[in-house]
Amino acid sequence: MRKSFLIILVLAFSMALSGQVERPRNLTAFDLKRIHFGFTVGFNAMDVGLTRNYDAENFLYADLSHLLPGFQVSIVSDLRLNKNWNLRFLPGISFGSREIYFYEYSGGEVGEVAAVRDAANPVPLGPSFLDFPLHFKYRSDRVNNYRPYLVGGVNFRYDMSAKKPGKYDSESNEYMKFKRGDIYLEFGFGVDSYLRYFKFAPEIKLAVGLFNIIDPNGRVEHPEFANSISHARSYVLMLNFHFE
Repeated sequence: MRKSFLIILVLAFSMALSGQVERPRNLTAFDLKRIHFGFTVGFNAMDVGLTRNYDAENFLYADLSHLLPGFQVSIVSDLRLNKNWNLRFLPGISFGSREIYFYEYSGGEVGEVAAVRDAANPVPLGPSFLDFPLHFKYRSDRVNNYRPYLVGGVNFRYDMSAKKPGKYDSESNEYMKFKRGDIYLEFGFGVDSYLRYFKFAPEIKLAVGLFNIIDPNGRVEHPEFANSISHARSYVLMLNFHFE
């Protein structure tokens, strides 16, 4: 038992020492650049937090049944402020999908899916966002060819696919919609990896919408869909890959 413990202790100590060994560095002058550019590709999952209006006439219980994958692309513009801080502007476009189901609700119980025509459920809400994020990036000291960082800031998103408030196609199965624009708080973390010819950074980020995005102007023939939701807040979880 004591021998095994000593072996484990020696191995752990050896691994700790090897982690401190200085290795050849790639892109040694990269962090001295005042401004640099790049691009981003990534994946997302768009969620919605719903506050239901139980006092609405002909109330229907709204629920986002599952998260659907989407993707985004953007351009990276990075301004070095000092050794550890950078200011980043990443304009781009993101695509996603959200499907809200409505259920009959009676006596405190959620029942069957509500049906209007043949295809009232789910209500598809597939945004195509123009993104205008402005972020501060705090980077730790570089260790060999890696540099962990935190990122946070704001993002204005505009939904290009959304129609004007109160406008519905006569043949569509849209019975409610979200507003076109919203401001998000975004925060996340990642690791800058210095490769031979470029810097690669995987990053996880969460965006939280600040405003109520539900359009109160529901479809005239079926106002119960929009009236059943008093507040909707948008959430976006992103996995990004930066190439700089």
